[in-house]
Amino acid sequence: MVNYYGYDEVSLTVIKRLNKKKVFGLLLIILFILLMILLYVFNVQKKMLKIKEESQYANIENSNIINDGQTPQKDTIEEVINIDNNANLPKLTQIGRENMNNIYATNEKIAYITFDDGPSQNITPQILNILDQYKIKATFFLLGRNVARYPSLVKQEYETGHYIANHGYSHEYNSIYTSAQTVLEEYTKTEQLIRTVIGEEKYCSHLFRFPGGSGGKKYKDVKTEAKQLLSENDILYIDWNSLTNDSVGKPTPESIMSNLVSTVGTKNSVVILMHDAATKQLTADMLPQVLNYLIEQGYTFKTFYDVIM
Repeated sequence: MVNYYGYDEVSLTVIKRLNKKKVFGLLLIILFILLMILLYVFNVQKKMLKIKEESQYANIENSNIINDGQTPQKDTIEEVINIDNNANLPKLTQIGRENMNNIYATNEKIAYITFDDGPSQNITPQILNILDQYKIKATFFLLGRNVARYPSLVKQEYETGHYIANHGYSHEYNSIYTSAQTVLEEYTKTEQLIRTVIGEEKYCSHLFRFPGGSGGKKYKDVKTEAKQLLSENDILYIDWNSLTNDSVGKPTPESIMSNLVSTVGTKNSVVILMHDAATKQLTADMLPQVLNYLIEQGYTFKTFYDVIM
């Protein structure tokens, strides 16, 4: 039978089915496109929020808060002592200077746990959790560029009683060791970022760790001049006398412990170098064993709050 459309019943049925499939397929395509648009918008918003958070602090270096490229206004020791009664504000004293000069000359077994190059998004929280479990405080030598990226972690370190110290801004040797002045500028830049993110405008760690250490032949003259310039601005520096070598080559659990045991040796006072950069998962994994070893050897744990104040 032929209907008034000119199609027989069979053809009309086939056409209707084909049209339904086309409509259904079109709806699926539309739904898929809408889903992709929603996912794109979500990801864009997520990235914008992250960029906003990071830039909030990264852009500080371009504001009038940071005296970039110039010598910082120096607080005298007396001014620093009286700036705040907050126990978390380091106060450099003459006794503190003497303590730093004699930090390894002690009959007491003391371990200073220190971490360089952080904070990092994944490793630093693990390390903080482990230290909290052991009720041990550490000293974190922060990179300014990472302070800007992860301000909440810096604030967490500070508020939970760890010592916030300074490792410069870039960790780029050719940049930081251009002159003694550039060393001081990187210190100042980082210190003022730290002040902003922890909410303490008078905070001053008074403590710097040279990237790569304070020795070495290549930048020896610059570092020698920088030590004097830092001292004139009430800034002390500290290296280490024990380490796990977690940043050299391809460390293993065995090498971490072997390096620790051999460099701790029979020393009474040990400043132990480790890292909490983004690639240091093994450091976080091995930290309980490191702490357990030191506890078994009879060490107590201190930070530089116990030294310079």
